[in-house]
Order: sequence, then structure tokens, then C-alpha cells
Amino acid sequence: MEKFRRKLSKEQEIILKQEFVKAMKDSSFSKLVKSLKIDEDLAKRHTSALLLVAKEAENCKNCKSLADCKNEVKGYKYSVEKKAGRLNFYYEACPYLEEEAYKENLRLFDLPKSLKDADLKDVYLDDKNRLEALKAIKLFIKNYEDNPKGLFLSGSFGSGKTYLIAALFNELAKKEVRSIIVHVPELMRGLKDSFDSDYKERFLELKTIPLLLLDDIGAENITKWSRDEVLSPILQYRMDEKLPTFFTTNFSLKDLESHFTLNNTSIEKINARRIIERIKELSIQIELISKNLRG
Repeated sequence: MEKFRRKLSKEQEIILKQEFVKAMKDSSFSKLVKSLKIDEDLAKRHTSALLLVAKEAENCKNCKSLADCKNEVKGYKYSVEKKAGRLNFYYEACPYLEEEAYKENLRLFDLPKSLKDADLKDVYLDDKNRLEALKAIKLFIKNYEDNPKGLFLSGSFGSGKTYLIAALFNELAKKEVRSIIVHVPELMRGLKDSFDSDYKERFLELKTIPLLLLDDIGAENITKWSRDEVLSPILQYRMDEKLPTFFTTNFSLKDLESHFTLNNTSIEKINARRIIERIKELSIQIELISKNLRG
């Protein structure tokens, strides 16, 4: 048995030597070994790991974004350092991953993930109809610490209202400000289905999140419950706590008031008017009539 073990150890040495010699033909591997200033024996014992380090370092040289990452663990590079004559291997987060981390501060409910990439620098400036909205957005970012009002963007379908607010939220996300964008029609449908699960949790989130966008308000199937038990308390809480609240819609405030009036009784008119007054108190109204960017 002892002779077998010695023979096996010798065979292992031969295999390690062959793998090392082959690896040294790779310029990135040989440069790495030289840069670490390690002897051949140490390098032989870690050939496979060093090959991975060299390969992933090369991958990172030509990488343009996190989406292009070719490494085994996306967003990380396998690395090595020499300490006290030993090699320590570890995963190093890439700069793109760190740059993208701020996007976790923006949450989307029933909306495309692409909004997490919304950026003010990508907003078309050749449309003068956007200038008022852009000016208000930049002013909001500048004065955020002073609890400014949100924006009520109304106007034509596909004019980029949601994208503009998402870009604003992303800008503040870089400063660790948390936000939520929720598609109101889906919110109302989803809350009904979540009474036995996460209704209270989601409802509380919408009330307390530092920044909130109620997207496409007015497109939902309004009921007394959704108006008086969902929307009204959210707006009231955010108004009392001075939490900036944003709205996007294809309707004017006058049209929305009609939308929230379920019948022609005086009590219904009062309840609808309450919603509109809260929207006015929470936001600055801006009309955005522009070409359809989705077409």
C-alpha cells in the first residue's frame, strides 16, 4: 500500500508539471506568475486556480458593462494575492457592479425592469415640450432635502412621462434615496388578490417610501374601496408626512375628478374632490404633450 501511495504521488507530480508547462504557454498566465514572484513549485500546485484568475482578468479588460460579463460569477473577478509565502484566492466585485448597486434603491411594481436604466442624460432635448418638465425635475433634485412637492405629469400617451420620473428617481438613488414606481391599474388588481398574503406590507410600503410614483393613475377600474380604502389613505399619509409623491396620467385633473366620482350624489362628489385636493397639495401640475416615443 505504501509503494502505491508513493507511486501515486509521483504520478500527481508529473501531471501537475505537465499542466504547469502547458499553462505557461499562455502569456496572461505566465505574466501573472511572474508578477506574483512565486516559485514553480507553488505555481504548479495552484495552476488551475491561477489560470482562472488570468482568464477572468483578461475578460475584464475588454468588458463594457455588467451585461457583457463573461466571468463565472457575474459581476465578480476571481483574484489572487500573495501573503506570507501563500496564495490567497478571493472574488473581487467589479466597478460596474458597484456602479449598478444604486439601482436597488428603486423598486418597480408591475412595470418593465428597463426603467431601472432610465437616465436624464438620455432624455431627448430636441422637444421643447419637455423643457418645463426637465426644469422641474432638476429643481426637485437640487432641493430634495427641503421636502419639495412631487410632480403631476399629465399629457399624451407615450410621451415619456414615466421614463422622466424614473430617471429622476435613479438620480436620487445614487444618493441612497429609496423609491417605488407602481402601475396603479395593476396595483388595484394586485391588492385584491393579496389580502391573505402581503397586502398590509405593500400598503405600508407605498405609504412610507421616501419617493413614490403612482403611474398611469386614472386608467384603473375605480371602486369605492380602491378610492376610499387604498388611494385616499396613501395620499393622506404622504401629505401629512410631507413625502414627495409623483403622478403620471393621460388625464387632466378635471377628468380625474370625474373618474373618481362614482355617481352623481353630493357625497360622491365630495369624496372625489378630496382625492384631487390631495393630489394638488402633493404635486406641481405640468402638462407634457409630446410625440409618441413608443411608436
